[in-house]
Amino acid sequence: QVELVESGGDLVQPGGSLRLTCVASGSIFILASMSWYRQAPGKERERVALLTRPGKTNVAESLKGRFSISGDNAQNTAWLQMNDLQPEDTAVYFCNANGVTARGGEFDSWGQGTRVTVSS
Repeated sequence: QVELVESGGDLVQPGGSLRLTCVASGSIFILASMSWYRQAPGKERERVALLTRPGKTNVAESLKGRFSISGDNAQNTAWLQMNDLQPEDTAVYFCNANGVTARGGEFDSWGQGTRVTVSS
């Protein structure tokens, strides 16, 4: 079983920055990718950024220049740096990870989410 724990969500004023952290733990043999998604009230969940081995990243086109993803594979950790936050960035942000467990099975796990609110 692989668990993900997100942290770093907060209330921030427009133009502010936040850094979200996702830590994966459990029976991980290969951590193939870690991603950040977000879901705003009344909207579908959308992918924000993706980090794959060996360190390739992809950020949603509309967020490039403001958001970035990075990670430390040895620590099974991914970060989402969010700059110049705007009210439309308000959402619950979820971490997703997939890979192979120590027993050889595949996993695709989600965290519980961390809330980001952008408001003056």
